[in-house]
Amino acid sequence: MDTGSPQLLAMKLEAGDLDTQEKRAKYTVCVVGCGRIGLPTACAFAEAGFRVVGVDANAQVVSLLRKGKAPFVENGLSVLIKKHARSGRFTATADTRKAASESDVLVVVVPTVTDEKNKPDYSHVEKACKDIGLGLRSGSLVIFTSTVGPGITETLVKETLENGSGLKAGVDFGLVNSPTRASPGQILRDIASYPRVVGAINEPSFNAASLVLSTVAKGGIVKVRDLRTSEAVKLFENVYRDVSIALANDFAPFCEKIKVDYLEAQAAANTQPYSHLLRPGIVAGHIPKDPYLLLEEAENVGAKLSMTALARKINDEILDHTVQLVRDALRRNQKPFRRAKVALLGVSYRANTKEARGSAAPQLVKMFMSKGAVVRVFDPLYSYTELKDMGYPAERTLKKTVEGTDCILIVVGHTRFKRLNLKKLRLMMTKTAAIVDMGHVIMPEKAEKAGFIFRGIGRGVWSK
Repeated sequence: MDTGSPQLLAMKLEAGDLDTQEKRAKYTVCVVGCGRIGLPTACAFAEAGFRVVGVDANAQVVSLLRKGKAPFVENGLSVLIKKHARSGRFTATADTRKAASESDVLVVVVPTVTDEKNKPDYSHVEKACKDIGLGLRSGSLVIFTSTVGPGITETLVKETLENGSGLKAGVDFGLVNSPTRASPGQILRDIASYPRVVGAINEPSFNAASLVLSTVAKGGIVKVRDLRTSEAVKLFENVYRDVSIALANDFAPFCEKIKVDYLEAQAAANTQPYSHLLRPGIVAGHIPKDPYLLLEEAENVGAKLSMTALARKINDEILDHTVQLVRDALRRNQKPFRRAKVALLGVSYRANTKEARGSAAPQLVKMFMSKGAVVRVFDPLYSYTELKDMGYPAERTLKKTVEGTDCILIVVGHTRFKRLNLKKLRLMMTKTAAIVDMGHVIMPEKAEKAGFIFRGIGRGVWSK
């Protein structure tokens, strides 16, 4: 991969240097990590007029991208990949070092994970920064967007880049932290419309990054004091949501006990302008991970984040509560949990999104099977082969999944599940059957009218 471009100094950018697509075409943006956030980011820059190099360690992903094919489903993405791969504006490679040596701006979008003890694992970040450093050239700008604990950009990221390149951050190359705010299914829209938070190592880095990011982020730039403030902003946003859902998940079992429908109470409470109660349910995706990045840093500095930790505990326990709701529904039908047949519907981590990473479904399947239940799995967004390849005890059709089962458990509230023909499903199941809804897609009255015993998180009025 050789762009054949002369070296341009991103750190020397001035107002007006990127105000047309023709001017942007002189600059090469390297996006390291072509995952669910990284690839739309790369497409956004290509659409803005930059030459873009997408880097990914997965050879299969690189192969698909070179053919102009998206490796996952995301609204609007396949059209842009095809368009810019065909025009040559977007290319893909697995060679981070070479791509870095030929790029003016480097956007790092690699995953951060936690281990089995919920401790942050920054190995992907360190590997990417090491490879970038080996090819990094003077005058380049590094925009770090991965979600990390406060202090990681100015320590691990900065030091690894400097050690690999022999260059000095803030002197020889620019460095900023600017987390991406986007939700699967609407990532391209969110990248364009949400304000972009930017924290920089120095003023020249901020100025250069603002000019570059403004070409794709039309929602404006939000300047914060430094790198760690930007890191904290992203974590605070995600922890806020985790805590908010935890409050709903705390109320939900209480409502079940006192025969109150939480959803009714929530809707009434939210007519008060300062009440913003969320719906209870299983918390999946990246949200369960991100609080631990913050908790790790709090432990390092001797601070207590009691509410953050408690919210995680409450939301983790909702899986046990899900099992309990199924157990209760089976008991109501005078059926033992052991050897009960359960149809588990939905393996995505969130509704209407074909993304299984971070899904609670594997853990639920394991929990049910460890207690002696027989589980069948179905998700309309995935083929039978895809479910089998992910290790699920899947059936080819919804009918096959539900036939002869004692309970349907809706884990994820796909819109398609709202259109389930409950009367037909009921006839396929055992003589006495139950439905447990964790996704808020089933009308309890309709379920009971179809002959089901209904249970739903927080739906206490139907817990008879």
